[in-house]
Amino acid sequence: MNQALRTHGARTVVVGGGTMGADVAVVLARGGARVTVVDPSAAQRERLAPHVATELQAAGLGHRAALIDSVAALEDLDWQGVVLVVECITERLDAKRALFARLEALAPADAVLASNSSSFPITAIGQGLASQQRMLGLHFFMPAHLVPLVEVVCGTGSDAARAAWLCDFMRACGSVPVLVKKDKPGFLANRLQHALSREAFALIDEGIASAEDVDAAVRFGFGFRYLAAGPVMQRDHAGIDVHCAAAATMYPTLSNTAAPALALSERVARGELGMKTGKGFFDWPEDRRLAERARYDALLRQGLALLAPELPAIDRSDAPAAKAEAA
Repeated sequence: MNQALRTHGARTVVVGGGTMGADVAVVLARGGARVTVVDPSAAQRERLAPHVATELQAAGLGHRAALIDSVAALEDLDWQGVVLVVECITERLDAKRALFARLEALAPADAVLASNSSSFPITAIGQGLASQQRMLGLHFFMPAHLVPLVEVVCGTGSDAARAAWLCDFMRACGSVPVLVKKDKPGFLANRLQHALSREAFALIDEGIASAEDVDAAVRFGFGFRYLAAGPVMQRDHAGIDVHCAAAATMYPTLSNTAAPALALSERVARGELGMKTGKGFFDWPEDRRLAERARYDALLRQGLALLAPELPAIDRSDAPAAKAEAA
């Protein structure tokens, strides 16, 4: 069977219609899946339709916005034929555990139950439940419909065949799945990201570089090359012997603190949390915040265009233009 066709018409559910849940719905519909978003907030459900229409239109798949609908409660769903449920609710372990207990009872026995949690292992979320073999982490990165990566995370009880199926499903939705074989805190990408961040903020704490220069060093230096090759392939480009010698010199001096840097903890104490409070490392009046989000999303879209030849293809055979050509 053509992998791109596996998602067409497949019934999926996203629990939580906030920013992440709405974007995950876009990803699933992008692959041709039917999506029901569950959220008790009428305001969230009202925001859903214009958002998904705009984002799918930008991807040239505006006709697939009709694949997404919403309901207020799990009990409002017709669960027959649902193959995948993605949880995108608040980051509270008790809430996630309670939800998965309900999903275990409501969803078809063969449906995959996935959590987008970035904080809690799927093993902890599914603890004590009878069907842990069908529970997996499915960790997206914001904005989920623009960042191609998604992590498929196996818990201690997860079934390897279901994990492979979920990787195929996400690939058919145009995402780039990576299989995380062990349920370790931070999974794969966030562990790498936090290793970099720990050193970055340690350098700021030590007065070695400003926040602006740390960002510039990443964006216009080694980070710029990551669009072309990851850190492993970069070593083959540069020479493993060169990297090994440099590592022997630098590793003993790298930060290994177990506590967040003062540059972070002091801002948290002051309530300077970034864009959502109007101030973080930088000031964010509303006009500047909106301009920055527009700039950020535009660059992500340009990056997607550059990487397009390497991204999984999406079956567009149901698009109006494709149907017209076939006729």
